[in-house]
Amino acid sequence: MELISNDHHKLTVGLRWVACFEATKGLIVIIAGLGLLSLVHHDLLAVAGQLVTWLHLNPEKHMARLFLGAATNLDDNRLRLLAILALIYSAMRFAEAYGLWFEKRWAEWFAVISYGIYIPIEMFELCHGFGWVKIVALIVNVLIVVYVASFMVVQRQSRKQVLNPNIEILNPKQ
Repeated sequence: MELISNDHHKLTVGLRWVACFEATKGLIVIIAGLGLLSLVHHDLLAVAGQLVTWLHLNPEKHMARLFLGAATNLDDNRLRLLAILALIYSAMRFAEAYGLWFEKRWAEWFAVISYGIYIPIEMFELCHGFGWVKIVALIVNVLIVVYVASFMVVQRQSRKQVLNPNIEILNPKQ
């Protein structure tokens, strides 16, 4: 039984890292949502222009034009909608972080699905152009899916052993 608790502790530490990663994502998105909300009743094109200048972007380049174009298409109602969507997304990330921290089965499934759903998209993107950000995102997502799925398997095996202590699952005596 000690082997199970030791293995469980090692796996739990990793699961808590994933939970912290989720909470961080939630925090970043909620800050972004509040930033969008703070732009209500402001001249978005002027703010976007100042940001392009501050970042030393060339306004003639594609990214700057894309950013400035997006600012012209946003009004106060769309900003509020984006802020609400950011709040919903953050609530999902915080709920997932809570569930993973406390080893809730629903959160483990949610993590596997929410990370796993991006893997085919990231692979498709890599086929259309190499990028280090794309590779890192793919690797992180694959590692998290494999890790959380492994945790779920070990948890299931541990429950089986608790229910039937005569079965040696993790490290059978040799």
